[in-house]
Formats: sequence, C-alpha cells, structure tokens
Amino acid sequence: MKGSKAVFSLLEKEGVDVMFGYPGGQSLQLYDDLLDSSIRHVLVRHEQCAAHMADGYARATGEVGVCTSTSGPGATNLVTGVATAYVDSSPMMVLTGQVPTTALGNQAFQEADSFSIMMPITKHNFRILDPAEIPVAVRRGMHIASSGRKGPVHIDLPSDIQKTEVPEEAFQRTFRPYTVIEDFSKVPEVIKVLTEAERPLLLVGGGAVWAGAGPEILRLAETLMAPVATTIMAKGVIPENHPLALGIIGMHGKVGARKAYLEADAILAIGTRFSDRTAGAQSGLSPSTKLIQIDIDPAETSKLARTQIRLVGDARKGVTAILSGLAVQKKESAWTRRIQEIQKTCNCNTNLHSTPILPQKVIHDLNETLAQGAIVSTDVGQNQMWAAHFLKTKNPRQFISSGGFGTMGFGLPAAMGAKCAYPDEPVICITGDGGIQMVFQEFATAVSENLPVVVCVFNNGWLGMVKQWQKLFHDQRYSGTLLHGNPDFVKLAQAYGADGICVEKPSEIKEALQTGYKSGLPYLIDIRLDPEEDVLPMIPPGDGPATIIKGRCTWN
Repeated sequence: MKGSKAVFSLLEKEGVDVMFGYPGGQSLQLYDDLLDSSIRHVLVRHEQCAAHMADGYARATGEVGVCTSTSGPGATNLVTGVATAYVDSSPMMVLTGQVPTTALGNQAFQEADSFSIMMPITKHNFRILDPAEIPVAVRRGMHIASSGRKGPVHIDLPSDIQKTEVPEEAFQRTFRPYTVIEDFSKVPEVIKVLTEAERPLLLVGGGAVWAGAGPEILRLAETLMAPVATTIMAKGVIPENHPLALGIIGMHGKVGARKAYLEADAILAIGTRFSDRTAGAQSGLSPSTKLIQIDIDPAETSKLARTQIRLVGDARKGVTAILSGLAVQKKESAWTRRIQEIQKTCNCNTNLHSTPILPQKVIHDLNETLAQGAIVSTDVGQNQMWAAHFLKTKNPRQFISSGGFGTMGFGLPAAMGAKCAYPDEPVICITGDGGIQMVFQEFATAVSENLPVVVCVFNNGWLGMVKQWQKLFHDQRYSGTLLHGNPDFVKLAQAYGADGICVEKPSEIKEALQTGYKSGLPYLIDIRLDPEEDVLPMIPPGDGPATIIKGRCTWN
C-alpha cells in the first residue's frame, strides 16, 4: 500500500479514532487516503488549534492525541501547541506533510525544516526518507509517546514518500521498545522517613495523573494522615472535598497549601518537577525538612541538590511499593489538627453577590450546577487561577489546563478535543476576553463538528494577569493591557451558528449555565467581571514573601 494509506492503517491498529488537522499541498495524498479510513477527521480553522485539540483529547483520555498539518507555515503553526504538550508531558502524534525529497533544502514553496524546528519540543522526531521506514516510525512513535514520561512525537512525511509503495516486509520489522528506567531500591529508606515523620506532606504533580496513581495516593495520605498539596497539573488527583486535600500550591496557589509545605518535616514529591511556579523556591524550607522525590524521568529527580531520597519510575508503582511496606496506620495527631486550622485560612465565602460580578461567584455557581463527570478546561491567566482555586474537582482528568507553557488560547480547542473523546459528558471552557480572541474562529469547528461546549468568558476588559503584575510590581503603570474594542462576543458566536448570552448580574449566572448545558449548541456566556478583582495570593519569582493585595479573600 502507499505510504499515506499505511500511516492510517497503522494508526487504526493502534486504536486511533480521531485526528485533528488542516490540509495543504504537501498533505494532499494523506487526505485522499483519509477518505477510506475509519478515523474521524476534525477540520480546524487554525493548525495551532489542531495541536491543542489533540492535547485536550490526550489529557481527557490518557491516550495519544493525533494532529496533522501541511508543510511550511502549516507545520510552524503547530509548534505552539506541540510545545504546550511537551512541557506538560502530554502524549501526541504529530504528522506534517513535507516537500518532496528531491526538493528538500532548496527553499521550495512552503518548505520549512520541520524536523529541526520540532526537535527541541518533541520527545522523539522522525523524518521519513524511505517509505519502508513508515511502519516502524508510526508504531515506535506511538509507543514512545505513551511510554515513560509521555510526550509528543513528530513524523515528517515528504509528499513523494506518501505516494510511494511500502514494501510488504517493512510491516514485519520490529523495533526496540522504549527503555523506562526504574530504581525503587531506596523504598525502605522512604518508608522509614515517612513513618518517623511528625508532619508528613504529599506534594503531587501531573506525573501522578498520567500514571493513574490517584487511588494509591489517597490510600497513602490516609495511612500517613498526610495532607496533599498539588500542582495545577494534578488538580483533582484526590477529591478536593477530602479532609486531607489542601488544593494547589505555588505563586498563585492557596496560602494554606504553602503554609503546610513550609511547616512539614518530610515531603514526598510524586510526579512533580518543582517548577518555578509551584514549589521551586526551596530555600523557604527548613534545612531539616526531608525531601523525597518519585519521578519517572531520572533528569527530574537530579535537579534539586537537597533531595535526600530519589525513586525513579512510574508514580503508581512507586506509591504502591511504599504502601506495601507501611505497617502502621497513623492516627489523628497535632499535625492533623494543625492541617484543619490551616484549611480554615482558605475557607473563603465564594457566594458573593456584588455587582460588577466577582469571579468567585461564577466558580461557586459552576460548582453547584456542574454534573459529576463534567470536564473543565481553562485558558491561562486570572481565569485559570480563579478556576484552580475555587473549582471543586473530584476526579483527575476533570480539570484540563496549560501548566508549564502557559499558552493563551488553549482553553477552547482543548475543550473541543475533550468533547470529541466524551461527547455525552458536559464540557466547559473557562477563558478570558484576551485568550478567547486568539482562537474564536474555532467556533466554526465546534458548530460544524457538533461539539456543544459551554464557553464562559471572564470578560474584564483587560489582559488581567499582566495588568495585575503591572499593578503590583510596576507602580500601576499599565502598558498594552487594556483591551480596547472588544467585540460583542455573543453576536460573534451567533454569526458562527452558535449561541450565547451576556451576563451582568450575579443572579443571572446559574440560569445562563443551565441554558448553555441544555442548548445542544456551542454556547458562549459573556460574563462581565469586576476589572479590579485580582488573584490571591501573589508570590513573585524567587523566594519573596506573598504580596497581600486588595481582594475578597481573607486569611490569618
């Protein structure tokens, strides 16, 4: 069979059921053979959103998301979405068309060196110069994307290779499996430290979600009576209404989680890379605090010099190994009572009826109207942090957000990818009036592909998070952050065949949400927020103290 047909045959055998993409001159053969494939194609309106949709699909399901584009500008438009997935360890297969092999390096029309461009933002990278390489590249690529620390894999397919027959024997070739390094030899030391600790804490990151380690982490927390703080990527890894759940930690995290982190005498970090936005400021810890780390990537366990014990491997396996050696069930102690006190510091009243609307009220009403299995994606900025703070998430993969790369415009296409995976579940996107305008054209995709997501636009007329930084650290010198000339978002959604409503009073929020859920259409809720409301707390980069700013949250 031809190279392009072989690609689809191999992807079908790998269980791929949907692909997000945009065609072009150098992917014509690929799209011709797509007509004979069982794989559903979702035609996006911008290639970046194809990558975000594949990413959202992967985060919602735990499976490999697939996206494609043509050569040159099509491939470069994918880059932001691929980099987003790479930083957050999301498994993706990225297929790009390429000029014929005879034209490579000659600056042919729509030629770009996609192989080199993708190199630093993919887990593995293939350029196919012989059709016989296709079977191993696709099968091995899918294996690499979903093994160990997950991530995107890129295959560059010149157009002449797509049209050339693949030798029969090429399908029989095998490949060396991706090697996952594991070292749990120090589990006994970990057990000793955790058993002797008076104030243990679990710090959990996205690696635990990818490993499906939530149930084991909950058992470990209850066995040790250890509170659980999470990064944004691990929100919902244990139910956030659990007595031991502290919520998110970090620059914009919860004060209670930060307090518990600083007071702990032993911290078990599970699947987190200690980024600068979460718990990267290590100097705040007492020198006597024992730090243990489990990570599937050996490079991550070696980043912090002060980590005393390192376990390398899958988070679920690591936690299971620790559980199997714990002989004592800890009981209520001074530490558990202290955690109860700390949690009260973040027990804010979010049912606020002020006008203009406050974001806390929006999240409060979302919590009250969301179904059990609802999936929420967010954009980046204040809307993301308000959702991370106040949304009550009960399950992992229920909260989808761009963590490490902080990509504006991620929320809507990621929600659409999740909706493709779970068409019968409610999917909500929380975004800002800045982020939504980067991807508004995807309402056309949502309508044409019957993806009825509900989009809550937190509209405060500003690039809110940047404005907040300018307020705090630049003496309120606002530059380039006021969004002059915002459109009528509801009319714009309706122009695409979607629907929506503008909400200006707190009393209107619940009804708007319920209407959106029942509409059967992509539905935009333009929520007019108080432009002066900020995210609390604010811990600047480095080890500086939290900056307390005017807001509606209080703490001791």
